[in-house]
Amino acid sequence: MNVTAYPPRGAGLESLITERRSCWERLRAEKRPIFLYGMGDGAAKIMSVFSHYGIPVAGIFASDEFVRGHSFAGYRVHRLAEIEETVDDFVIVLGFAAGYPQLVDYIHSLARRHTLYVPDVPVIGGGLFDYDYCMKHLPALNEVYHSLADDASRRVYLNIIQFKISGDLRYLDAITSEPDEIYRQILRPSRNENYVDLGAYNGDTIRELLYYTHQKYNTIHAVEPDKKNFKKLVAYVEGNEMMQVSLFQCAAWCLDTELPFSSRSGRQSVLSANGEMMPARSVDSLLAGAPATLLKMDVEGFEREALWGAATTIHHYAPKLSVAIYHRNEDMFELPLLVKRLNPGYQLYIRHRLYIPAWETNLYAIPE
Repeated sequence: MNVTAYPPRGAGLESLITERRSCWERLRAEKRPIFLYGMGDGAAKIMSVFSHYGIPVAGIFASDEFVRGHSFAGYRVHRLAEIEETVDDFVIVLGFAAGYPQLVDYIHSLARRHTLYVPDVPVIGGGLFDYDYCMKHLPALNEVYHSLADDASRRVYLNIIQFKISGDLRYLDAITSEPDEIYRQILRPSRNENYVDLGAYNGDTIRELLYYTHQKYNTIHAVEPDKKNFKKLVAYVEGNEMMQVSLFQCAAWCLDTELPFSSRSGRQSVLSANGEMMPARSVDSLLAGAPATLLKMDVEGFEREALWGAATTIHHYAPKLSVAIYHRNEDMFELPLLVKRLNPGYQLYIRHRLYIPAWETNLYAIPE
């Protein structure tokens, strides 16, 4: 497995994708006991795939502070030490997402002691991103791959595909970027940005941007639908006496309407038939013709709708774009191609920031 060399620029993905056997197929063939690490939505999705493939689960464990006599999916939740005391050789399947350095380091320590798989299941939508899926969508994947602006982006793109098929953590390790690389080499923010933040959470990405602009900016428009997160966002803005900031408690969408959203007490609310009706706005409507120079989208799988809602802004002003492409399987090819359709004058870059699995994989579109 070669996860470090830059792929040949002229080669097609059909000759570069070396992972043909999915992690699910490998797990189904395993003779050793398989233990799932984690509880929650991600673990439930993995258990569903296990059931489909007939993959047996020997047990479930969680970090020590989360055990406390819990059960999950009919299994008693163990501490890892309990399993290691009684089972000599076993396989671990990670069932949650990790973005904090300490937790990521701990997961790497597990991978050094045991065989570890990190299966890819979509955050939103169904289906699995396996080799057959890649071949089905090969023309679109190749179109994106060959439109990327640098070797590093092509390397990231290929490694993300290989990771999604194999669940092998080493593919992510080889391509993880620090914020400095992204901000200083790709986004290069100025002190006069008109920044639009879709999925503003508690202001974390605003804080990050202002770190690189030395707290200077022109205007900020921040959109966050979750009530608790929005309160934190308001507190951050008011606590820092930030001027020229417009806050919107609404969802980002392709037009102005109302949609049923359900709070997950996370970074973003999700569209749900049983959710509470809340306003949804398009970027073009929010800005009302005002310019944007930097537009960030991390809206839990609705980036496609948000891009269409910013179509006029993107066409006329060509703001630098930062777009999450990891929520849905099809985001890997549909979103880059949509950006090029909305404005062909962009150079496209892809980087992956610290996260397991391949969350925080983003498209960066920079006007030529």
